[in-house]
Amino acid sequence: MTAITGCRDHAHCPEFLASVSLLLFSDGTANVSTWQLVGIRRAVCVLVVCSFVCLSGSTQGPGAPTGTAPVPNHDGEKTSERLRFIREFSSAQDVSRAHPVLDRTLDIIAGSKTNETAAEVLEVPYAVTTDNGHRVFVTDFGTRKLHVFDFEHSKYSLLKDGNDRLQRPVGVATDRDDNIYVTDAGSGSVSIYDARGKFRQFLKPSKGKESYFEGPWGIAIDRKTEHIYVCDSPRHMVIVLDKNGRVLSRFGKRGGGAGEGEFRFPTQIVAVGDEIVVLDSGNGRLQVLDDRGRFRRSIHLLYADKRSGLAVDEDRNIYVSDPLFNQIYVFKRDGGLLYAFGQTGTRSGTFNGVSGMWIDSGRTLYAVDAQNKRVEVFHINQNVNGSP
Repeated sequence: MTAITGCRDHAHCPEFLASVSLLLFSDGTANVSTWQLVGIRRAVCVLVVCSFVCLSGSTQGPGAPTGTAPVPNHDGEKTSERLRFIREFSSAQDVSRAHPVLDRTLDIIAGSKTNETAAEVLEVPYAVTTDNGHRVFVTDFGTRKLHVFDFEHSKYSLLKDGNDRLQRPVGVATDRDDNIYVTDAGSGSVSIYDARGKFRQFLKPSKGKESYFEGPWGIAIDRKTEHIYVCDSPRHMVIVLDKNGRVLSRFGKRGGGAGEGEFRFPTQIVAVGDEIVVLDSGNGRLQVLDDRGRFRRSIHLLYADKRSGLAVDEDRNIYVSDPLFNQIYVFKRDGGLLYAFGQTGTRSGTFNGVSGMWIDSGRTLYAVDAQNKRVEVFHINQNVNGSP
């Protein structure tokens, strides 16, 4: 194999270019194993790509933005005033990337470092949440698994067990001890796992009693009271339980309704302070109730269905995703529209079937981009989105 020796101007060095060509386009027969060849190719590509980055960077001047992308806004405002795109992820490989843009470029040129199984890639993602350690949990209709992305420790895993209990995982939430709750519309149950991902129990009544749920969908947990709120969409009700699985109350009525405190196919719920916000999809509205289920106010929506997501930030602003028009609407606590952002597309900051959402630490927005098979992450800027 040709050695690459020092050369003051690599971009114009024939020996360097010949060596690069040999490494990039060799068929791997020169006494080098396939995995060694891929590793060598990636190392050489790092030199090449970095050279181009340095050359192009010299023409941009100081302070050129990196690691951000514009987020389309319907009102034409600069998106930096509202949101800042942070990253997107879709597979196990994204967790360990030291430099996502560079690594994706190397994957295209030199081949991937790892062989991902189908289960390690998002197929039909739906809901997202985080725990105290900022691990990200994503339910997936396609793989019927729960993906766990731990960016702080560069780890990825699947929450699963030998019995494959999950049939159609939908909603996901964590409590203050980082126990994980997954609603399963396929089995009509809620599965509980500990922080290590070990199955603990089902959230269900004692033997012989009627099941709590017909079709559990969205789920929220009040970390102060440890009350668990579950949207039982086919029953048009919200069921409230304590951490031991005892039913405390039920909001709504069987058969559904359009009155205050009544629902038609509630699909998402958020508990914040002394209020709960319910996405009443069948009635095309949000309902804000107190923690005892008493009606406070409603916000009417242009469109909502079972794919729509719901989140609330630290200023009590409410985020609702519209999977039909691929926008996220942000409402003030009193129901006034602050702004909307997003448009249909595949590039960063655009959506194709935007669905589940979650806001971590009050300022980091996770949005599931279902048909693009990814999750996008945005930073919510302070002193811009308004306050209650």
